[in-house]
Amino acid sequence: MEVEIKNTLKALKKGNLIVYPTDTIWGIGCDATDENAVAKVFELKQRKESKSLIILVDGMEMLQKHIKNLPGKVTCVLAGTSRPTSVIYKKPKGLAVNVIADDNTVAIRIVNDEFCQRLIYDFGKPIVSTSANYSGKPSPKSFDEIDETLLNKVEYVVNLHREEKQNRSSQLVKISNKGKIEFLRK
Repeated sequence: MEVEIKNTLKALKKGNLIVYPTDTIWGIGCDATDENAVAKVFELKQRKESKSLIILVDGMEMLQKHIKNLPGKVTCVLAGTSRPTSVIYKKPKGLAVNVIADDNTVAIRIVNDEFCQRLIYDFGKPIVSTSANYSGKPSPKSFDEIDETLLNKVEYVVNLHREEKQNRSSQLVKISNKGKIEFLRK
């Protein structure tokens, strides 16, 4: 794992794109604070920038650096589930403007995967996580399902967990102004 973290960090620090295993499905990633790198993700996926991307952080401390007002219910939601959960937050800060949706929100997940946690911790910044597929195509459930042309267009592909299958994306949760928890994707 040490070699993979070192190689992946090198790619991220150069503003390059990676394909990597997450605690859900294989993802395309980059530095979530680098507007040029994020633009490359949208170009690669053939996706409009008006659609937001999920951001991964290594823990609550990093989350609090990027969210001005962390709703109290977030802790309850995250503690009450074993499934990876991305939460939509309002008014993020310190992220590339093109990862933020038009309504000034962003979906962020505290990652559970050991590789991802170590990578993000060592990088010191959040990273983008969007499914490793072209827009409109099915999300890959395993490394073998990733389109080879997509793999050839990124600068680094992580060589870990390639034999594992993942069945689902993260659940997506939004907390309303009135504090109501709404599941947008289960």
